[in-house]
Amino acid sequence: MNENWTELKIKVPAPQAEIAGAIANMVVPYGIYMEDYSHLEEEALEIAHIDLIDEELLQKDREHAIIHIYISPEANPAEAVSFLEERFQAENIPYEIDRDSCVEEDWINNWKKYFHPIPVGEKLLIRPLWEDDYDPQGRTVLHLEPGLAFGTGTHETTRLCLELLEKYVTPGIDFLDMGCGSGILSVAALLLGAKSAVGVDIDPLAVKTAVENAETNGVAERFTGICGNLAEKVTGKFQVVAANIVADIVILLSKDAPRFLTPDSTYIVSGIIDTREQDVLAAIQDTFQVIERREEKGWVAMALKLK
Repeated sequence: MNENWTELKIKVPAPQAEIAGAIANMVVPYGIYMEDYSHLEEEALEIAHIDLIDEELLQKDREHAIIHIYISPEANPAEAVSFLEERFQAENIPYEIDRDSCVEEDWINNWKKYFHPIPVGEKLLIRPLWEDDYDPQGRTVLHLEPGLAFGTGTHETTRLCLELLEKYVTPGIDFLDMGCGSGILSVAALLLGAKSAVGVDIDPLAVKTAVENAETNGVAERFTGICGNLAEKVTGKFQVVAANIVADIVILLSKDAPRFLTPDSTYIVSGIIDTREQDVLAAIQDTFQVIERREEKGWVAMALKLK
């Protein structure tokens, strides 16, 4: 295998291997390899009709499954790990992720070679800072250094969110990003004409990265980065609010979201695996109505209004 590929080994309890595997498959569309020895004896009898099993196999861990996924050079391993961690935590799946002794800096730098400027929606071009040779194609350029924070614009959830922002952010509005990651949505909103943007994240590294990206794009004076709990740290009303996280956190945040919204505000949610869409809709049906829905590769994003 090409040395620039990254192998992640994810160890989870055997009874939760199936759902963990489904989550892992969302990160890599080309398949996963799973080791699960929890039903070794039954399967040996059933499939091979033998009850003599190799000693080495018998010594394997029966309590856990190990999911192997391979991240291609074009994908950001840090983003994949961040995504997996968020989703496993949301599903209450205990996990360990082994990056197979790759040095983090090495795989970040390997990946950077493959992240080129990409057009998103009708108006934006996401340009990684290390790419100097690019044609804006008449688009508004968002200069980005994602670092280890989630959000490059290459993942479907972020891209769907940006497309919806482009439609609902109008000049002079105030924007709130719940779980801002790299700050890509806040910076995009400001470049699209928002008067102000507030980005909140529980990860101090994400907030630091978001502030730096706002500075790089010349919008720092209109951006406020806040590290901590949304409900405790944020006040005021916003005409556009976004939550690009994961289904369970979207459900949780949607209980708090109305206090930040005016009757005319748009609430954009993304990061929802299609199999969890009904759970989200059931949780918000009394408070919000869906005004637009977009889907790409099993990911769903929606624009909502208060009922």
